[in-house]
Amino acid sequence: MAQATALIATLKKQLKAHGKTYVDVASALDLSEASVKRLFAGENLTLQRLETVCQLIGLDLAELVALMKQEQPQLMQLTLQQEKEVAEDFILLMVALSVINGYTYEELLETYKLSATDCVRKLAHLDRLKIIELLPNNRIKLKVAPNFRWRSNGPIQKFFHTTVQQEFFRSSFDAEDEKLLVLNGLLSRAGNAEMQKKMQKLAQDFNQVMQDDRALPMGEKFGTTMVLALRHWNFDHFKGNMR
Repeated sequence: MAQATALIATLKKQLKAHGKTYVDVASALDLSEASVKRLFAGENLTLQRLETVCQLIGLDLAELVALMKQEQPQLMQLTLQQEKEVAEDFILLMVALSVINGYTYEELLETYKLSATDCVRKLAHLDRLKIIELLPNNRIKLKVAPNFRWRSNGPIQKFFHTTVQQEFFRSSFDAEDEKLLVLNGLLSRAGNAEMQKKMQKLAQDFNQVMQDDRALPMGEKFGTTMVLALRHWNFDHFKGNMR
């Protein structure tokens, strides 16, 4: 019901943006203006009528749904206390990272040694943190923005630095699905800033590819981590020989 209300609210905004009134909608639906007002109050707005109203402003239903999703507030970052809650509970962190990457409730149970009860408890915790909305039948609606990020130098980032970083780089990176590039050169501040912009664009591309792959079966996907790093830095062994 909440989604239906949000969809109607988006439709109203689009009608206003296109200069259409209830009178125009009434004419398109062959109804009275009073009947249209009742429809927009959530009474018997059928799919067919919804499509007719969308056609009035040159939209299809898929476009209307996309606009509704854009208008819904999305979580960009947790508070420090919320991150601490997640970082202190490894199972919660595991579930959080998984659902952000598109895991369903069923896939969580198939992938991890979690009981149904424990899984629901962790999902309910993530619901309280506003990372997801736990829907009926344990369906998961993600509420984080595509560019959601953990806090800089926060509890999650510190966990990865101390625990995950060494394990991640314990590889020769010569497998077909691995790649490591280490580049070193002299850049101006403007050049450094330009490279940071390109890195941000690459991060956006990564997120887009992940979104494109979301509908694929879990068996066709595998965990993939990409690390991008750029800083003003010289090897410690060089510093002792520098003026």
